[in-house]
Amino acid sequence: MRFASVRVVTGQFDTLVAFYARLAEVEAVHLAPGFAEIRLPGATLAISSTELIDRFNGGAIIPRANRSAMLELEVDDVQAVADGVETIGAEIVQPPTTMPWGNVSMLLRDPDGAIVNIFARPKA
Repeated sequence: MRFASVRVVTGQFDTLVAFYARLAEVEAVHLAPGFAEIRLPGATLAISSTELIDRFNGGAIIPRANRSAMLELEVDDVQAVADGVETIGAEIVQPPTTMPWGNVSMLLRDPDGAIVNIFARPKA
């Protein structure tokens, strides 16, 4: 078994794809109407429209209902991301903070309300 991706289902497909593409500074790969991927080293974030999912899964997933998962993106410099994050419309929930284990972490809220942890590991 191999971990392939995390998928987010949204009623704001274009907004969420643009948000994550700008945050990650990569082009989204659109594979079908209502389905795109943000491909990063180590993981892929798949984004689906609610309409696409409902066509096949009949309401099995409810957008904006998750309050228990966190997307985590590792960067070299959290402060550099923090300095540019307002331009993509992200709400900063926690400013860059050094955690007890040494990571510097900043929490954002994406347009659907999900938490995104932007973090850097301590320099060796």
